[in-house]
Amino acid sequence: MERDEDALPPEALRSLSPLAWARYGVTSIAYARPVVVNGQRAVSIHAADGTPIGAAPTLALANAAILQHGMGAASVH
Repeated sequence: MERDEDALPPEALRSLSPLAWARYGVTSIAYARPVVVNGQRAVSIHAADGTPIGAAPTLALANAAILQHGMGAASVH
């Protein structure tokens, strides 16, 4: 995760474009989303910029993997 001194203030975060936001969090934020692989439900793990970085059989295990790798899990719908 990024060090506190590297964090942007809230007003700067609000002004980031979607692309800049993704780049800012690419190494520290990940999200999980449901997928179907070979007819089986699974969860795909993505970096903030959308790059697939892993998979897990359940959302709980996906979130655990994200946290285990020092990243924050973002909730997206």
